[in-house]
Amino acid sequence: MLQPTSLHGLFAVYYFDPRSAIHKYVIMPVLRHTLDAEASHKIAVKDHIPDDEKLVLEIWGQRISNPVGLAAGFDKRWRSSLLDLGFSWVEIGSVTPNPQPGNPKPRVFRLPEDNAVINRYGFPSQGHATVLSRVRARLPTFLTGHETSASLREGSLLAVNLGKNKESPADSIDDFVAGVKTFGPYSDVLVVNVSSPNTPGLRGLQNKDSLESAAYWRYSSRDILPPSYLTSRRPRLVLKIAPDLTQSQIEDIADVIKSSGIDGVIVSNTQYNRTLLLRTILPLNTFEDFQAETGGLSGPPIKPYSLAAVKTLRANLPATIPIIGCGGISTVYTSFSYDGVGTCRKIKDQIVETLQKEGTTWAEVVKKAVNELSLKEEPRKVKPGEGSVKQLIEEAEHLHELWINLGQKWTR
Repeated sequence: MLQPTSLHGLFAVYYFDPRSAIHKYVIMPVLRHTLDAEASHKIAVKDHIPDDEKLVLEIWGQRISNPVGLAAGFDKRWRSSLLDLGFSWVEIGSVTPNPQPGNPKPRVFRLPEDNAVINRYGFPSQGHATVLSRVRARLPTFLTGHETSASLREGSLLAVNLGKNKESPADSIDDFVAGVKTFGPYSDVLVVNVSSPNTPGLRGLQNKDSLESAAYWRYSSRDILPPSYLTSRRPRLVLKIAPDLTQSQIEDIADVIKSSGIDGVIVSNTQYNRTLLLRTILPLNTFEDFQAETGGLSGPPIKPYSLAAVKTLRANLPATIPIIGCGGISTVYTSFSYDGVGTCRKIKDQIVETLQKEGTTWAEVVKKAVNELSLKEEPRKVKPGEGSVKQLIEEAEHLHELWINLGQKWTR
C-alpha cells in the first residue's frame, strides 16, 4: 500500500508530465472558462523528457532534436521558459521597432466546433529595445565560445519574427531592415513577416515587384552583420507567407527566393479568406458571430490551403532551400488553446510511434520527400575558358579596376 507521501509524489510526477490527461481534461477547461483566450495562452509547464533519436534532423547543416517548433504569436516579448516545453524551434514575436498596443480587445476568438482560432492581435509589441534587453538578459556572463545555437540549448534554434509598426509606410521595408540589424547577433533565424492580415498594407509586400525591390534585405542588412559572437555565424533569413495566395503568386515568390539568396520560407500564416465552411456560430451580439470577426483564421480549416502552398513551393524551389510548415500538425499555436502545453510532447510521441511502425526516421522521410518533390536544377554548362586560370585573372583585374574607381570617388 502506498503511503500518502508517495501518492503526493506520484501525483506531482503525473502533473508535471506534459502528456498527462490532467492538462487537457482538467487544467485547460478550467483556464478556458476562467480566463479569456489571450490570457490563457500565458500558462506553461516544463517538458523534461529527452527526444527520441528518430526525431533528429538537420536544417542548414545544423542538428536539431525534433521537428516540432513554436511559431510566432504565442511569445511576443520573449519568455526563455518556452525552451523548456520541448520545442526545437522557438520563435519570438512578431516584434516591431517601436512599442505599440495592437488592436483593441477582445482580439482572440475560439471556434470550438472547428478546433480553430481567429485572432486580430495587430502586432502588440514592446518594441525592439525592450525585447532585445530581455534576450540579452538571459545570456550568461561567461560564454564557452562553442555555443551551437543562439538558444544556448543543444538541438534547438532561436528565431525572431520581424514585424512592421502600424504607422510605418505600407510599401517600406525599413522596419524589417532595422529588425535584422537589432536581433541578428542574438538569433539563429530571422523571419520576415509579410503575411499578417492584421497590419494594413503588409500583405501587399508579397507581390513579386515588392519582393524584388526588397531583395536587399539580405545584402544591405543581414550580410553586413559581423558573425554572431554567440555562434560565429550570421542568422538565416526566411520569409513567412500567407496560405491564401494564388498558384502564380506562389511561383513568383519562389522565383524571388531563388534569385535573392533568402534561406528559406515558412508556410503559412493565418488566413483572411472567409469562403471556408465553418461550423461554429456563436453570437457575440444581435448582429455578429465568430465567423464575421475580422482577423486571421488558424487551425484545421486552413490545412488544405497550406498544403497546396507547400506543394507548389516545393516544386518550384531546389532541395537546398527548406520549407518550414507552420500549422500542419493541428497547429500547435491553436492547439495550446484546447489541449495545453502537453501538445508538443503528445505530437512528438505520435510521430515516434508512426516512425517505429514504418521502420524509418524523420530525417529519412524528409530526405526522400525533398529529393522527389523539389525543383530539379539542370547542371549549368561550362563555357569554353570558363573556370580557367585566364578567366580568374580577368575577373581579378576587373575587380581591381572597380576598387580603384571607387577609391577615386571617395577622395573627391
